Amino acid sequence: MPYFDAASAAPLHPVARQALLAALDEGWADPARLYREGRRARLLLDAAREAAAEAVGCRPDELVFTPSGTRAVHSGVSGALAGRRRAGGRLVVSAVEHSSVLHAGEAHAAAGGTVTEVPVGRTGAVDPAAFAAELGEGVALACLQSANHEVGTEQPVAEVAEACRAAGVLLLVDAAQSLGWGPVPEGWSLLTASAHKWGGPAGVGLLAVRKGVRFAPQGPSDERESGRAPGFENLPAIVAAAASLRAVRAGAEAEGARLRALVDRIRARVPELVPDVEVVGDPVRRLPHLVTFSCLYVDGETLLSELDREGFSVSSGSSCTSSTLTPSHVLRAMGVLSEGNVRVSLPAGTEEADVDRFLEVLPGVVARVRDRLGADGAAGTGTGAAAGGETVVDALGKRCPIPVIELAKVIGAVPVGGTVTVLADDEAARLDIPAWCEMRGQEYVGEAPSPRGGRAYVIRRTS
Repeated sequence: MPYFDAASAAPLHPVARQALLAALDEGWADPARLYREGRRARLLLDAAREAAAEAVGCRPDELVFTPSGTRAVHSGVSGALAGRRRAGGRLVVSAVEHSSVLHAGEAHAAAGGTVTEVPVGRTGAVDPAAFAAELGEGVALACLQSANHEVGTEQPVAEVAEACRAAGVLLLVDAAQSLGWGPVPEGWSLLTASAHKWGGPAGVGLLAVRKGVRFAPQGPSDERESGRAPGFENLPAIVAAAASLRAVRAGAEAEGARLRALVDRIRARVPELVPDVEVVGDPVRRLPHLVTFSCLYVDGETLLSELDREGFSVSSGSSCTSSTLTPSHVLRAMGVLSEGNVRVSLPAGTEEADVDRFLEVLPGVVARVRDRLGADGAAGTGTGAAAGGETVVDALGKRCPIPVIELAKVIGAVPVGGTVTVLADDEAARLDIPAWCEMRGQEYVGEAPSPRGGRAYVIRRTS
């Protein structure tokens, strides 16, 4: 069964498995003790730290192991902000950061700090000039991921790092998605990563803090990991994480080129095979193994379930696969279609035949889901309720993609220059209706509160 969700968690690398089993026998003792077993454990921990530091591009004494990538982010953000308290209380982040960064920002704001989100373009990348413009008075820390976890877009880390250096602001880079593929550009002050993203065991994160950075760990102090990650180290998992990182990086160039070719095929073929699809993310500056696309008139939860029935494990940022019923904050910040969203992230070793079969299966799956939703009539032949010469679609109480399907069914009966007003209370409509207009070449006029609840979205037919 092809597993296409490596961006969530990569399968355990064979080298990680071997190292983990060996370390269970050799690295069970306390590395802080001076007796023989403790010294043996300390040697394993030091070797793992050196290997990880080499991959990160820092000194071994600048890197600590944490219980998770999320913990590394939270510790990094809180420690840097506390250490730089005299510089100010402002935190600057991109609008598409991982939720761990955004949650750390929420905690900072709740404690009286200020958080500024820098917007991104439709590819998901920040504008370095726009980011630099926010690095003014009172900014203590900036956060920018090296590559996006949902759409694969690489961020301009080098340019933003230079802007941070000029402004005297620390830069924390979340490198969870990219570290297995190569080093992060120079200029960062703090860096975080998570082992299960590159095929190491879950429960191991990395936090690197450059020498000279004012850093004040928060919470009770601890003598382990420079006081930045309290508790007994999970040494077998740490050894496995470092060993697998070294192994993955050794083959990253060749495997990255191979997977990039497979992803290029998906990017090119999906719009040819499936009508009304938007491939999102930067087509060039992106991770080699990840592609995301969204399908009009499709319920994302059903689509993922149907693909699972066909033997494919994929992920989604669609609102209809989320318990919050709101679109992914990444897709929302990009302003792209969220309905029917599919993220394919290929693990190392993915076979060409598996990608071919995915492309063979996908069109039929999408067609079946659309048929169930009644989207076969979304060709502009129907009519909506008229109100003073205006066509009104009442989609209150209906989840996307139904509001968009009903819009598509009536737009063809509206004269060119006429408008359609869609009443909807699903948060995803705010994203998907403008995206539909962009894809269909119609004019999105805007939105306003509806007297009946929800929002009224106005679309003008232009062709």
